[in-house]
Amino acid sequence: MSRLPLTLLAAASLNLLSGCAEHEMKAGTGTVVRPAPPPTRDAVGDAAGAYHALRLGGDYAGYPGLERFIDRMVSRHGFSREYLYGLFSQARRKAWTIEYMNREKPTVTPGPGGWTRYRAKFLDERHIGAGVDFWSRHAAALQRASQQYGVSPEHILGIMGVETVYGANLGNHRVIDALTTLAFDYPRRAAYFEGELENLLLMARQQHQDPSRPVGSFAGAMGLGQFMPSSFLKYAVDFNGDGRKDLWDPEDAIGSIANYFAGFGWRPGQPVTSPAEVAGSQAEGLKTGFDTRYTLAELASYGIRPKSDVAADEVSLLKLSATAGDVYYIGYPNFYVITRYNHSTYYAMAVHQLGQAIKQRYLGR
Repeated sequence: MSRLPLTLLAAASLNLLSGCAEHEMKAGTGTVVRPAPPPTRDAVGDAAGAYHALRLGGDYAGYPGLERFIDRMVSRHGFSREYLYGLFSQARRKAWTIEYMNREKPTVTPGPGGWTRYRAKFLDERHIGAGVDFWSRHAAALQRASQQYGVSPEHILGIMGVETVYGANLGNHRVIDALTTLAFDYPRRAAYFEGELENLLLMARQQHQDPSRPVGSFAGAMGLGQFMPSSFLKYAVDFNGDGRKDLWDPEDAIGSIANYFAGFGWRPGQPVTSPAEVAGSQAEGLKTGFDTRYTLAELASYGIRPKSDVAADEVSLLKLSATAGDVYYIGYPNFYVITRYNHSTYYAMAVHQLGQAIKQRYLGR
């Protein structure tokens, strides 16, 4: 999903809210608030953080959906109920997030010149110059990731540039607040975000981390590559060898993005796109997009041929609405892999072209 550029964070330290919760106990006619005892742990154990409460309080007190979620985390994954009551009693409902999501349209049809405007957001000096500088500082890690996973350095950088400008826009929302809000106050995609909330707790337990500490986008994406918790569990790697998977660490982020691409079938050394030559007007009636499938022979029968001679079993036909008119590209399997990050032709093309611009300047210094 698309991310908003938010606030610059210090990725190394993450000075966030503490994970200490309080619980209430009835005493006679009054209510006594006492410091939380050490967290209870069963054979499986909870994530880090001194959370403990006898019931759910705070913004999400009285939410049946969260109560059912806690039941499931206890029975399915062995978390202690009191730990989860304490944790979620300090979660905050983000009204801004709900308002923003409700304003967003599920689908957007690009208008005339849409690609030109979208491209300009990322193919600028800020993104290119910072990408060259990041490559210079982390050349060894990028080279190692390319050798290990087969993914070109420029496409790793293209992702980081579009997502966070190499760590400049990491987001300033606590992930637990974002995901709890979207799981229980945003019905349209509640199932998805509830699954990500489950994965956040599993991620925190795996990493011995307080689940209230990670911060990221308004929708819960984290780190230089903006991974959701499910992607962390599947694809994050400890690429610097310090015993932790840290998406805010440049080396771990580099290796994790490369592993993500490899997991979706990146083909080392193969092209991503090629400009298409279009003869006549037959192309106007064809379906276009990253998820289309044509053989090169089929496209040739409509007067469409790639400008570069590349063999491929199946390709996609891409149409970009530029200011000067529509332009066509051939998308190869690696282009489709980029869209697994964000299901958008414009997004994937911006990642690719930004990466190419960074590579050209880096190698031409």
